[in-house]
Amino acid sequence: MVLSTGDLPLEYLEFIVSSLDKPLFFIFGNHDLKDYQYIKYGRDVEKQRGFPQVTTVPPGAGAIHIGSKVRFAEGLIIAGLGGSMYYNHGENQYTEWGMGFEILKLIPGLLFNRIFRGRFLDILITHAPPRGIHDKPDKCHWGFKAFLWFMRVFRPKYLIHGHIHLYDLSAVRTSRYEDTLVVNAYSHYVIETEETP
Repeated sequence: MVLSTGDLPLEYLEFIVSSLDKPLFFIFGNHDLKDYQYIKYGRDVEKQRGFPQVTTVPPGAGAIHIGSKVRFAEGLIIAGLGGSMYYNHGENQYTEWGMGFEILKLIPGLLFNRIFRGRFLDILITHAPPRGIHDKPDKCHWGFKAFLWFMRVFRPKYLIHGHIHLYDLSAVRTSRYEDTLVVNAYSHYVIETEETP
């Protein structure tokens, strides 16, 4: 499967889906948000807000948005948290409290999986990194403290994030926090894992 950690055009995601013929799960970052409202709120809300009626297949067809959602696919439990730290009043930016609220939306699905699949989740994809792990000193590129709490409580095997560009591809891109391997997926990163029963 393919996981996208944000800031990629939906047309590109659609190309990946059609080229690889694999499931693709994505979240939005803090850039390239032209289709954000449509995907987040759906066609009916778009009509109510005065957006033009969409009569064709939307961009990104075949890619599955998992922002603030939990999904089970290919034997893995995946959850997504998009957006960055609040820094310039833009869309899909959150304070620590706001990201905490997005995490609350995941908890029912995580508890369901713990009861019926024996674990909360396997992979959390985020746009921003956790605070103090791969993040940068400028506010736009701060990580979220809420992700540290999330990893301590729900213990995903992987937290895969984007947002932090690696201009030196020999720079550190994986770190361990508690039971979780934190991966900066900038450019791309391949993870080989056995299917979990």
